[in-house]
Order: sequence, then structure tokens, then C-alpha cells
Amino acid sequence: MAVEQYRQYIRQLLSERAQRASRQRTAPEYQVQTVFDTEQDHYQLLYVGWRGNKRDFGCILHVDIKDGKIWIQHDGTEEGLANRLVEMGVPKQDIVLAFHEPEIRQYTGFGTGTTTQK
Repeated sequence: MAVEQYRQYIRQLLSERAQRASRQRTAPEYQVQTVFDTEQDHYQLLYVGWRGNKRDFGCILHVDIKDGKIWIQHDGTEEGLANRLVEMGVPKQDIVLAFHEPEIRQYTGFGTGTTTQK
């Protein structure tokens, strides 16, 4: 698959997730934001704002595209972004679960991020 297709899939999935989260928003100064850096291929879904007197900020999803592969740096969702990408037709070897140690990735069923896949 082409990198441009991967960009489109990632933007679609993060946008869908942001829309769902925004509908559940309860505080007026609380937002779920998407960050799409298509030049450097960094994509994030963040939450930021106030819930009552508590400041809230964090990363829900962080995805990069490196060397033609999708690197999932962080996935704070229950459904799992990798599973959604596979459903969309992305080959498992093109998805790297970067939140796992490099030595463990060979056992995940997904890509390892090295040039020699096992």
C-alpha cells in the first residue's frame, strides 16, 4: 500500500475518534484535538482543558509513518488502532506496535520495525 493511503486511514480513524469523544464532552473548556503533521508524518489525538478545577491534558493516540510503515507509538483506546487498520486492509507487517520493546515485537504478530521481518 502507498504511504498516502496510510495517511488517509490514520486521519480518518483519528477524526472519527475525536468526533465520538467530542459528543461525550461534558465540560465547556474540554476538547479532544487532532494533530496531523503530514510533512513529518506524525499524528496525534489529544485531550486538553479543564474539568471543574482540574487541568486535564494527555495523549490518547500517537502514530508515526516511518520507512513506509505505520508506527503506533501510543494507543490509549480499548478497541486498538492496529486492529482497525488491519480491518481497513493494512498488512500486519506494515504496522509496528512501537509501544512494545523492540525484542518483544517479533511475538506480536505485527511488524518489528526492522528490515528483516521474522
